[in-house]
Amino acid sequence: MPVLIAILKKTAKNLSHWETVDSMEKSRLKKRINTFFDRCTGCSLCRAACSLHMFGGFNPNKAMIRVESRWENLVHLPVVCRHCDNPLCLRVCPVSAITRDERTGAVVIDREKCIACGLCSRFCPLEMIHADPETGAAYKCDLCGGDPACVQMCPYGALEYATGDPAEKGES
Repeated sequence: MPVLIAILKKTAKNLSHWETVDSMEKSRLKKRINTFFDRCTGCSLCRAACSLHMFGGFNPNKAMIRVESRWENLVHLPVVCRHCDNPLCLRVCPVSAITRDERTGAVVIDREKCIACGLCSRFCPLEMIHADPETGAAYKCDLCGGDPACVQMCPYGALEYATGDPAEKGES
């Protein structure tokens, strides 16, 4: 019980330190992966590329991107980490294992620091943080260091690595 109380106190402290408007604006200028469901065929080549980058083998079940099929597979929705402007996962991590990469703007997890508490996974609204089955350590999309393999692999343009959100521009 004392460990849980310590985690909750650390979490409350992190939640009280919201990013300033300037830093949020700066992170909005960083690139992120935008998705276009109307172009996605559900082929899962993006998932194969992701699993190859992350784990060195083709296992779409270990990919950091999810493709949800709806309406009897008529629509495929690619879901990726948004590398939020004010990420809850970063705020709730009791050991500060989650940070923002200054170069790419990606929200990344230091798996060596991670204590496998699972708070980040529980607080991610898109369920994009996964636990390593062997160590329990969290892992998520790291934008492949600024050159996302999933975007490169998509033959239909359903994924785009760009500045901003197309929904904000009225393009979605």
